[in-house]
Amino acid sequence: MHTAELALSLLLVVIIVVSLLSNVLVLICFLYNAEIRKQVPGLFILNLTFCNLLLSASSMPLTLIGVLSNAHPGGHIFCQVVGFLDTFLTTNSMLSMAALSIDRWVAVVFPLSYHSRIRHRDAVIALAYTWVHSLSFSVVAACLSWVGYHQLYASCTLCNGRAVNAKTQFAIYTMVLHSLTFLLVSVVLCVTYLKVLKVARFHCKRIDVITMQTLVLLVDIHPSVRQRCLEEQKRRRQRATRKISTFIGTFVICFTPYVITRIVELFVTEPFNPYWGVLCKSLAYSKAACDPFVYSLLRHQYRKTCSDIINRLLKRSSPNGSGHQQENGKIGRAKEIVKDGEVEARFTH
Repeated sequence: MHTAELALSLLLVVIIVVSLLSNVLVLICFLYNAEIRKQVPGLFILNLTFCNLLLSASSMPLTLIGVLSNAHPGGHIFCQVVGFLDTFLTTNSMLSMAALSIDRWVAVVFPLSYHSRIRHRDAVIALAYTWVHSLSFSVVAACLSWVGYHQLYASCTLCNGRAVNAKTQFAIYTMVLHSLTFLLVSVVLCVTYLKVLKVARFHCKRIDVITMQTLVLLVDIHPSVRQRCLEEQKRRRQRATRKISTFIGTFVICFTPYVITRIVELFVTEPFNPYWGVLCKSLAYSKAACDPFVYSLLRHQYRKTCSDIINRLLKRSSPNGSGHQQENGKIGRAKEIVKDGEVEARFTH
């Protein structure tokens, strides 16, 4: 086995393990915490987790086998089923990310009317659309025999037809598929999250003004408390940009190389380096390992749920002692100024 094949195999193993463990953990948190289940975004996260788990259990292991053996993994029918799932699950997960971004945009830009604008019925309708959209493209590819083993990606996925007419149709299908999934979702993510960032920066400036005015009035405040307020002010300005960059950046980094390679492949005759194809496919797979952290596990509600589950398994009580609850009076007054509870909670939602 070449060094490149070994490195790609190790990368796929890490992606599979992380994806399975993290998505299972998100599913456990969803089942354990009733508050998460009541929230509208929980439905989108559940659908995204479901897609990532199936992708991690079906397409990823077969790609690993294809890299290790340099051969077709499984029979033709089995590979067609896996290729169908690969198209369906990838498309469905992309659309779920777009639905989550729209939900966050409404929560931040219209906080007072959020619950009237986004209800469980609306979420169910949005999820129904993602399934119909994904199934439509997957069924068309399966009916036209456009799914099978692709040597470049060492996986069961979309592949070219042999006849010239079939190749033209496949090229049109591929362009439409990526335009209505990757390109559409990219535009939705950029528009919604940049609007969220604009609102977050506006609130940060407003809080900064109030904080500075109050620090001037609190002449008796301790210098260390004043310094902490100023540091929190600086962190708040960076927090919104960092979160938005994570949401958009992970999507672009993981899917762009694969989508571009897919499109360029339609118009060139020279073969690609097979290691490049597997690397692009692995990057696309890595989004399934990133999603649990980007959308769930790094949020306070999920971290607290994980902590509660661990404490329950270890039969420990939650650390809610008075030593963790009480703070100095002046520190409390300063923190009331530095925080904007409603906007911060909705933005991290």
